[in-house]
Amino acid sequence: MNTLSTRFLGLTLDSTLSWNLHIEQLGSKLNSACYIIRLLKTIISTKNLRTIYFAYVHFIITYGIVIWGSSPYSKNIFKLQKRVIKIIMKVDNRVSCRELFKKLNILPLYSQYILSILLSVVNNIDEFTINSNVHSIRTR
Repeated sequence: MNTLSTRFLGLTLDSTLSWNLHIEQLGSKLNSACYIIRLLKTIISTKNLRTIYFAYVHFIITYGIVIWGSSPYSKNIFKLQKRVIKIIMKVDNRVSCRELFKKLNILPLYSQYILSILLSVVNNIDEFTINSNVHSIRTR
C-alpha cells in the first residue's frame, strides 16, 4: 500500500518531496500566530511582541528550514512572516517590510534559510569531502 504523505520528526514528507503539505501546515500555524499577535498588539509593547515572535513564529519557521527552505512553496511562509511583522509594527498592509525587518532585527525567511545552511555546513564540516582528498589533480 502506497501512502501519499507521512509525518516524521515534525516534518510532513509527501511522495514527491515538494514540501507542499508541510508548508500548508506551517501556514496554518502561522495564521494562528497572526491572530494571537493581532489580539495582543493593543495591550503589550512592540518589544514584547518581538519576544513573542521569537518564541512562537520564529521557532515554527526555522524548524527544518534547511530541508524545506528551497521549496517554491516557501514564498507562502514568507508572506505570512511579512504579515506578522506588519502586525507587530502596527503598519498598513501596503507598507514595505524591508525597513521593518531591520528595525526589529529579524531576518527574512530567505536570509534565515541561508544562515541555517551556512551554520549546518560549519557545524558538520568534517562530513564534507575536500577535492584534494578525492584526487591529486589540482583544480581551481
